[in-house]
Amino acid sequence: MLTILDSLPERFLDTPACELHRLLPGPTLIHLPGRRPAPLFVSVLLHGNEDSGVVALQSVLRAHAQRPLPRALSILVGNVAAARDGLRRLDHQPDYNRVWPGTEQHADAPEHAAMSDVHCRMQAGGLFASIDIHNNTGINPHYGVVNRLDPAVLHLALLFSRTVVWFRGLPGTQTTAFSPLCPSITVECGKPGTPANEAHAARFIEACLHLASFPAHDVHEQDIDLYHTVATVRVPAAVSFGFGNRLADIDFDPQLDHMNFRQLEPGAVFGRTRLSSPLEVRDESGRDLAGEFFACDGGTISLRRPSTPAMLTLDERVVRQDCLCYLMERLPFPRRERVARELCDTLQD
Repeated sequence: MLTILDSLPERFLDTPACELHRLLPGPTLIHLPGRRPAPLFVSVLLHGNEDSGVVALQSVLRAHAQRPLPRALSILVGNVAAARDGLRRLDHQPDYNRVWPGTEQHADAPEHAAMSDVHCRMQAGGLFASIDIHNNTGINPHYGVVNRLDPAVLHLALLFSRTVVWFRGLPGTQTTAFSPLCPSITVECGKPGTPANEAHAARFIEACLHLASFPAHDVHEQDIDLYHTVATVRVPAAVSFGFGNRLADIDFDPQLDHMNFRQLEPGAVFGRTRLSSPLEVRDESGRDLAGEFFACDGGTISLRRPSTPAMLTLDERVVRQDCLCYLMERLPFPRRERVARELCDTLQD
């Protein structure tokens, strides 16, 4: 299933993501040489409707067409079949960002075998850093998601944005798989199809290619806005929902995604429901926290405790294929090491 190349396919730099299936038969790993041999690994199009990473890479590679790259670059182009239709994934496919080493749900899928092969090959090559480039469908700022809080990872994150989300990670995601190997990050570049978002991603890739090493000193508290993901919110498969649909089991606020990265206080309303417990809310260890985070008094879905949502979306298909949102809390920088230790202890218990 995996194709491996040592040069760019002809016309790659001028082909939009929705047409890459004409050049690539499926997920493709492309190795390009550079002056520094330890490669920067960049994955794009793990979700077929998120193409800013493709456009950004094309821009960077065109700029270096007549000169060598400052660092070796390995590119994984992911779900070209879904990109053809502008979808996150096709109905018969697993999510390409849930099939990496560590997955249990998709351990028998051919996509898992392909991404495990990528993982092994990149590990053997001596990685410099790993970047997974995404878009989202709601209104969100540009931000990075990290699984570790060591200085190298945070310095990598700050090359992209001062807004950083610490998340233990989901089994089978690219960044979770690569975090033990090298500084790794997922970058969220806002909505696809926006030139400014593509340009920001291109500048980030360029900066990483020119970086000789990561600073050993800690980042400064005043330079970072650090959040910790505390829960994931999903709509159960049997529950109908909509945004301004009074006939659905859950009728969410049609402007729900305007709440992203806003500190919400108890009582903030997400929508209305005819059910007593309509949402699934779990923390990083899988514990059910629905009653802790949401109340459904009088048919109104409201927050019970202060939270900051991320990735709220009005795209019903994305909600079904992924989640409604993540709930976060601000993490004062001096507390990060203690919170990390407490979380590790909780997960081990």
